[in-house]
Amino acid sequence: MKKLLFTLGLLAVTAGVFAQDNMAGAAVNMAREKASFSRDFLVIGISYDGWASAPDTVNTKGFSRGFNIALMYDIPITKKHFSVAAGLGFSSSNIFLKDQYIDMDNANSNAVRFVSSTAFKKYKVATNYLEIPLEFRYRQVTDNANTGLKASLGVRAGMLVNAHTKGKNSLGGEKNIIKEQNKRFFNPWRFAATAKLGYGNFALFYTLNLNPLFKDNTNLDVRPYSVGIALSGL
Repeated sequence: MKKLLFTLGLLAVTAGVFAQDNMAGAAVNMAREKASFSRDFLVIGISYDGWASAPDTVNTKGFSRGFNIALMYDIPITKKHFSVAAGLGFSSSNIFLKDQYIDMDNANSNAVRFVSSTAFKKYKVATNYLEIPLEFRYRQVTDNANTGLKASLGVRAGMLVNAHTKGKNSLGGEKNIIKEQNKRFFNPWRFAATAKLGYGNFALFYTLNLNPLFKDNTNLDVRPYSVGIALSGL
């Protein structure tokens, strides 16, 4: 009788240990699955920026550059590979001019005047936008956003939050900076098309404005663009 009770007790303990192991394994698998299927993505990009359709009288130079960051939420639309993503982001663009500056104090006209001058060693036009990006996505590895081939097409709608010019020269032998902040010439809204192609956590991206940078009454149909590298799980 004692042997039977001992045997039954041993079996009960063994079954309990196996049950605990199975529960722990299931919990780990659920955690892994949850991590693999995370829908929140922080996208960070750096880029070379330029102005398409700028007239010959506008002279850009050097490494004009940009930065963008967005928090995206991914929503599957098929069982495998395809999804859409929307989010909230911020982008900044800095375009350098060669031997020119914008006459921000041109009070008698709405036209943007690019004035030829060698007064500044460096001169840039900076714009900052608060954006809502929307993307249609393809992911080769459906259950893991950190590996495989991935691509997306999308649009961005942005609101101009800051526009300014910044010139650097010397005054009395010391570095001198002149900054003018004014949005009067700039379109308050930005609409852009985007494309990305990448592998793993890195992607190349291209962005092109669908509407002009400057207001319609300025008679300048300048369309900013960006070509860069993004860090993202996509």
